[in-house]
Amino acid sequence: MRVALEQDGVLVAGAQVLYRRLFPVSMGYVPKGPVLVEDTPALAEALWRAVRVQSRRMGALALKVEPEWRDDDATRHAWLVQQGFSPSADCIQPRRTIIVDLTQGEDEILARMKQKWRYNIRLSERKGVEVRVGGEQEVPAFHALMQVTGARDAFGIHTEDYYRRAWALFAPDDRVRLLLASYEGGLLAGLMAFAFNGQAWYMYGASSDEHRALMPNHQLQWRAMQWARARGCTQYDLWGITDVDPDSASAELGGVQRFKEGFGGEVVRYVGAYDQVYCAPLYALMRRVRGLGR
Repeated sequence: MRVALEQDGVLVAGAQVLYRRLFPVSMGYVPKGPVLVEDTPALAEALWRAVRVQSRRMGALALKVEPEWRDDDATRHAWLVQQGFSPSADCIQPRRTIIVDLTQGEDEILARMKQKWRYNIRLSERKGVEVRVGGEQEVPAFHALMQVTGARDAFGIHTEDYYRRAWALFAPDDRVRLLLASYEGGLLAGLMAFAFNGQAWYMYGASSDEHRALMPNHQLQWRAMQWARARGCTQYDLWGITDVDPDSASAELGGVQRFKEGFGGEVVRYVGAYDQVYCAPLYALMRRVRGLGR
């Protein structure tokens, strides 16, 4: 459900609320939001009032928000508390990510990368790895790569139809790019990146078990950055790293983090998740039941 506020015909605040049904109740969730043009009390109150009305209709026990606000801005945390939210340890979005600045020239972007990463990009090109732009007909091949990667690295993936739908929604406005890397006719790796409002995100990536020494993923990321920069994006979000030290025992994605760090971006940490509970007794009972079920 999308809740939006307009003032004099201009959009001034909004939130996209996802509701997960837990019969006969539900849970509300605002990913990467809310968004307010101006941080005024009247505007915030009007937005949350509209969200609460919608949440009551949906039988929501609580609302979780995860704004894309930086963690080092204390005023953001204070604002959420003032709006009746409490910090939550249950984050859904990655709390930390790496963002590459695309405002400078390609030589400057490459210069910020680690030397080995620049070398690997050129190695991939020199060894004959070819990167091409894929269309909807290439989604099955990309999904097959995702299956290989998910099995190898032990993480869940979406259905083929999910990736096809994601591509189809953004393709008409050139807001998605499916890139595929091949060598001697064999598909080695692929990624799907998205762009919107001057920003780009690396969302999905996969690779086969063949010819990994040819570094296709390094070239893919560079091609995605070039595409994003060419269409006017000022930053490229590598979409999530672990929220702990990459060398710690609990850093399961440490290798992924080191790969992303090599592209010379800035590590950014967000405020995390905040919850507003509408019905405390039922919410506490639901969390207890879910805890026992794990």
